[in-house]
Amino acid sequence: MAYGKEEVMAYHKGGKVAVKLPRELKTKDDLCLAYTPGVAHAVKAIAATPDDVYACTAKPNLVAVVSDGSAILGLGDLGATASIPVMEGKAVLFKAFGDVDAWPVPVNHCRMDGKNTGKTDPKRVIEAVKMIAPQYGGVNLEDIASPACFEIEDTLDRELDIPVFHDDQWGTAVISLSGVMNFAKLAGKALKDLKVVMNGAGAAGIRICDMLKAAGVVDVTMCDTKGTIRKDRTDLNPFKAKHAVETQAMTLKEALVGADVFIGVSAANVLSGDDVKTMADFPAIFAMANPDPEIAPAEVQKALAGRRYVMVTGRSDYPNQINNVLGFPYLFRGALDVRATTINAEMKVAAANALAKLAQEPVTPEVAALYPDEKLEFGTGYIIPKAFDRRLFVEVSYAVAEAAVKTGVAKCPPADLAAYKAELVRRNEARM
Repeated sequence: MAYGKEEVMAYHKGGKVAVKLPRELKTKDDLCLAYTPGVAHAVKAIAATPDDVYACTAKPNLVAVVSDGSAILGLGDLGATASIPVMEGKAVLFKAFGDVDAWPVPVNHCRMDGKNTGKTDPKRVIEAVKMIAPQYGGVNLEDIASPACFEIEDTLDRELDIPVFHDDQWGTAVISLSGVMNFAKLAGKALKDLKVVMNGAGAAGIRICDMLKAAGVVDVTMCDTKGTIRKDRTDLNPFKAKHAVETQAMTLKEALVGADVFIGVSAANVLSGDDVKTMADFPAIFAMANPDPEIAPAEVQKALAGRRYVMVTGRSDYPNQINNVLGFPYLFRGALDVRATTINAEMKVAAANALAKLAQEPVTPEVAALYPDEKLEFGTGYIIPKAFDRRLFVEVSYAVAEAAVKTGVAKCPPADLAAYKAELVRRNEARM
């Protein structure tokens, strides 16, 4: 479905986020409790015991959605102000899906004199986020250009005691891993036995590779615009060099021969039908470039006629969509609920596992009704849950919280994890 400019602008008019008060303020007593003189008690309590900030402020359920506007969607560096509609949209998704309060925090990456540097200054963004961190229980980084995004996330994750998560890096990676897990199940193969070829070595590509390896995939060949990322190349940045391999294949087409899985986070139409024919007998094609994938589903269908295969895109008008909304609301929900100090690799893999398992379950009638033209039954056409499956709130959030507890990064672990899951169920039902 195409959306016209007037329709979109009407939806965005006045912004998409607002403050909703959880307490009434209708009387003189309310005013005294909310502000002076009553608020002094809360101030003194936090000053005496800093952890009390989690008991008497919005911090424990509030996430900053931070962007410098250097990589907005597929539009490029349009600046912090232009990023606001996207960051507001992200805040809406946080609330609607994860019941997480979130607020846009656009950060200029230009010099102090207002002149654009032409690229992100990591130190400037890092310092800005550290200065506003006391208010927030977590930080979601968004639309920040590579490679600066790596330094920004790594530094903030190391220096702050709250979860820091760059969704462009890890969101796509978590959802993609869940799809690869379910493809492996359909193929009857272990993750360690898959041959994976990737195209695109930016923020998403690097982190997808990290996630695949963290989950047990061994054979991954990455490609960029200059061909395969090989150990004999001298033009690799440290993030690419970490994933360089020994291979005779020089190009994407050569690397793809015999591959079980292709994962693309690159550009439209880099693959042809002849290319996918050279893959394994039962291949998976994750063509996630937006709006136009690396190869159109219709072309794959034609090329692989008579063969069993899995087709995945980043688009909502095709089955098996990689949609980050399946991940970030629940990664933060679980992390915030146990006051995790980070979102570590184990928590991300746990989220992917939960997503994969949910896709193997029968869908609810409510979900089926939303997608009348699709057969939502675990198989080649359905390996990733739908965004409106409300069970995600419980299953993924719980998996993340459990992994945080098991890996020792939860500052306030629940006394009983089973009781916590029951509480998630109750909260989920209350939101329906």
